[in-house]
Amino acid sequence: MSFSEVREYQFGDDIRTIDWNVSARFNHPYVKIYEEERELTVMLVVDVSGSGEFGTVRQMKKDIAAELCAVLAFSALQNNDKVGVIFFSDIIEKFIPPKKGRTHVLRIVRELLDFQPSNRGTKISEGLRYLTSAIKKRSIAFLISDFLDEGYDDALKIAARKHDLIGIRLFDPRESNMARVGLMRVVDAETGESVWVDTSDRRVIQRYERWWSDRQVERIKLFRRSGVDGIDIRIDQSYINPLMNFFKAREKRW
Repeated sequence: MSFSEVREYQFGDDIRTIDWNVSARFNHPYVKIYEEERELTVMLVVDVSGSGEFGTVRQMKKDIAAELCAVLAFSALQNNDKVGVIFFSDIIEKFIPPKKGRTHVLRIVRELLDFQPSNRGTKISEGLRYLTSAIKKRSIAFLISDFLDEGYDDALKIAARKHDLIGIRLFDPRESNMARVGLMRVVDAETGESVWVDTSDRRVIQRYERWWSDRQVERIKLFRRSGVDGIDIRIDQSYINPLMNFFKAREKRW
């Protein structure tokens, strides 16, 4: 609700809305009138780290992230909402302040398709802290990442108290279910570090899958504790149904 104007007190008005300064000036009671603020700000907080350059089917995670952002930006345009973007890796790579209009949304889409980050690491806390400090009014913020990071618990809780925060996790099924192809060289897309993994060793596979499962459980618990809604999107499947199901569920809840 935002302040609109003051008018003379009428019978039945809530006395809590009396503007005492104006009333004293005119020696007659006046009340403050508020109206619902319908214009929303939609923020896209996008992970552009090196791990986005992974995909085993048709597209990489960064391609799906760009498509999702475009869909959300055009949806905001239809509602006459403002849209802004924060690109982050382990630093803030770029900030596009929220604005209205088709030209602005097309600029965002162009940046999503062409943007090349300076760094390859991931620090989700950096993106969240920047969101909290840069966007003063409450917004609907979509945090789009594969969430392959740690240590962002506090930043997530603080951002969720200020904004309506929604986490969209992108993942490839191969990340949780390693292919059995014998000895395989694995390279970290963010650090460049490489190791040899024997994928024919059942114990190695079990340890990895248990580690992966534990991380997902921890993330889900963190989201719940922080009051953050989450959407999981497999990059080898359509993202339309997960998005539609999520927004239908929120509509019922509200």
